[in-house]
Amino acid sequence: MNNVINNSTSNTITTTDSRYGLQELNFERTIGGMGLENNERTIPLIDLTDFEIRRAEIREQLWLAATDTGFFQLINHGIDVEKVREAFALSEQFFALSAEDKARFPLKDGLNAGWEFMAQVRPSTGTADQKESYQVTLPHMDNLWPDQTLVPEFQRVILDFEQRSWQLGMQVLSCFAEKLGFAQDFFTQAHRRDSAEYQSTLRLLHYLPLAEGAVAEAGIWRAGAHTDFDCLTMVFQKTGQGGLQVCPGKEALQNQEWTSVIPQDDIITCNIGDMLMRWSDDKLKSTLHRVRMPKPDEARGPRYSMAFFCQANKDVMIQGPEKKYEAISARDYLLQRINANFAAVQAAEAQK
Repeated sequence: MNNVINNSTSNTITTTDSRYGLQELNFERTIGGMGLENNERTIPLIDLTDFEIRRAEIREQLWLAATDTGFFQLINHGIDVEKVREAFALSEQFFALSAEDKARFPLKDGLNAGWEFMAQVRPSTGTADQKESYQVTLPHMDNLWPDQTLVPEFQRVILDFEQRSWQLGMQVLSCFAEKLGFAQDFFTQAHRRDSAEYQSTLRLLHYLPLAEGAVAEAGIWRAGAHTDFDCLTMVFQKTGQGGLQVCPGKEALQNQEWTSVIPQDDIITCNIGDMLMRWSDDKLKSTLHRVRMPKPDEARGPRYSMAFFCQANKDVMIQGPEKKYEAISARDYLLQRINANFAAVQAAEAQK
């Protein structure tokens, strides 16, 4: 669910960032194995029915989940399940295009916009994720939309879904803003869709099928273990297409216990990202997650999901109310994280 592809920076990595990159590599190396599965753990389920009427109650539920485990699921969230299914259907149509057709919409360097195929390498594994993705970041979508001949109604439906996802994300973030002592619309202003600096992203994902009779190689993942760089990630899954697992909070790494998330069309799985963890002075917990390969007794077909990454506009300054960390722009914060990830991958390659 990480929203940055590792071919997205050509910037010089400073000494500080290089050191951070090595720390990131050492950290990521500890989470690349299978670990233990603990499916007894309960994922907090939060009902958003009558959101404004129940705001105080919902705010406390979200805060407890985000400070304790860093992940939770939303029901009755206001996005009609038929809208979710419509977006999934068009996502599948796009990924069913020939590689030649999809290559007409290539990922733009450093902009999280366009199509990529197996381009993401996790420091935790050193291997490419077994997936392809198409990313929508509004200011950078020129020449990246398939036309009506290729995928009818794709642009209209996906743009509508992106806006609905943004609206829901801002609802959730408004609760965290209040708990942190900010104005209710603080994060809405930090994620303005009408700004050229907007960098929230909707990512359509297609995890590749495992051939009949094939055995998944050790160290190969549909998505290797990672935390996200953003404020809040919301993941839409299709019923019956599992594999997503979470490990609550970075402090829970000692046992590396992973809990499977049961997918349902009408439930959204959310996790706190590193940007919001920093913005909250570490009160809100960034959450590790991964997508494992199918087990021998599980469905081996393709897996589709959609992830919306609430990521502050580039010109917004990030600093928590307690000022635990120095203020940094969202642009520089993301660049720092990309550089760290990039350096970690280079170091891993050098040691092979």
